[in-house]
Amino acid sequence: MYRAALTGPDDFDGWREAARRFAAGGVPAAEIDWQVDGGEASLLAFDAPAPPEQGGAFSVPRAFLELAESAILHRDPERFALLYALLVRVRDMPALMEDRADPLLRRVEMLAKAVRRDMHKMRAFVRFREVEDEGAPRFVAWFEPDHHIVRANAGFFVRRFASMRWSILTPELSIHWDGETLSESPGATRADAPQGDPIEDVWKRYYASIFNPARLKQRAMLSEMPRKYWRNLPEAALIPDLVAGAQAREAAMIATPPKPPARTSNAAAAWSALRDEAMACTRCPLYRDATQTVFGEGPLDAPLMLIGEQPGDQEDLAGRPFVGPAGQLLDRALDEAEVDRARLYVTNAVKHFKHERRGKRRIHQTPETPEIQACRWWLDQELDLLQPRIIVALGATAARALLGKAVTISRTRGAPIALSGGAEGWVTVHPSFLLRVPDEARKAEERKRFVKELREIGARVKALA
Repeated sequence: MYRAALTGPDDFDGWREAARRFAAGGVPAAEIDWQVDGGEASLLAFDAPAPPEQGGAFSVPRAFLELAESAILHRDPERFALLYALLVRVRDMPALMEDRADPLLRRVEMLAKAVRRDMHKMRAFVRFREVEDEGAPRFVAWFEPDHHIVRANAGFFVRRFASMRWSILTPELSIHWDGETLSESPGATRADAPQGDPIEDVWKRYYASIFNPARLKQRAMLSEMPRKYWRNLPEAALIPDLVAGAQAREAAMIATPPKPPARTSNAAAAWSALRDEAMACTRCPLYRDATQTVFGEGPLDAPLMLIGEQPGDQEDLAGRPFVGPAGQLLDRALDEAEVDRARLYVTNAVKHFKHERRGKRRIHQTPETPEIQACRWWLDQELDLLQPRIIVALGATAARALLGKAVTISRTRGAPIALSGGAEGWVTVHPSFLLRVPDEARKAEERKRFVKELREIGARVKALA
């Protein structure tokens, strides 16, 4: 048998180079012993060069390489041999990658699927705790992956928490980010990670305040958040008591007559915690050029919520939504429509100002789909906390964030839309559209229509109260 030496259990480049040489030399899969540095080699393996190439260079579909990059991170000790056997077959039959009934391809795809799921769980269930390190804060987390995913997942955490100093400790490998350089160290134990920090109390209060017993589906919850991860999640300590009381709370909710939701101190604390968390948001690259996160504002029992596109230049500097020219036009329109802005909650689909610089000016740019999707998490939390009766999307970006798909404003505006959860949605133009209309006659007509829609929405809010 030939020995193929790999530097680590996730050494895809080493496997790829060795596999190419062996495949070109016509070596069968059964005659290769794939040995990870530090592991035990087969007694039958020997150090010898691969046979001379018989057919020269060859290529395989990109889909195979993408599949192999994931599958090779699995803990299955046979993964290297399985991938090599699949490589040889795909080299001769590229169309094999489309045959989902092929047993070998299906097995490798299952390995890759398990790896991708493990990577997702790591991103979802890593919880950082703040510690002091050389006089400055460092955030440390403990995680126990099922597969060799730590290096492959490091880039996500570098992008997501680029401005933080952090460490992720795992039994096999630990990674560290100092704000500029990613480094590695040997595996650690749970005892090496901190057990808690003061922020966890705020997070637990927030989690408890948004728990809805009527939406509890234990099987789905355990599927997405298996119990093995609970010991790393501060909020998981609350789950048994919340679940135990869910049936009684649900019965009480059903028995209680409908009434406007009262905002308790818990809701206020949860909203404050959410806003504070959003101030450090790095979910998409927009935070890098913006001055600050611009979160929503208004009473937490507001029956009406307005959603704009994103903060503009003045909002970015002030840290408040709708204070620039478009916001001033909105205030005047609301006043004419006899809708009290003090009773509204106003926010944006995207919480950072997207722009490009032209000299000293910052020119607005429309957010793209990935940015809208990244910021949808914050909007969903606002909607869950406030539970407004009517939600108005101002412009196409807000409509896309609210409805989950692109819509045409001219076809959608002027009529109520039933939303999940029982709220009522409306779509209209963004006030900035009115500022951009060049023709004065048309501008006056569009403004009149906008005020009329706001008046209709205001009457609808009163009718639902």
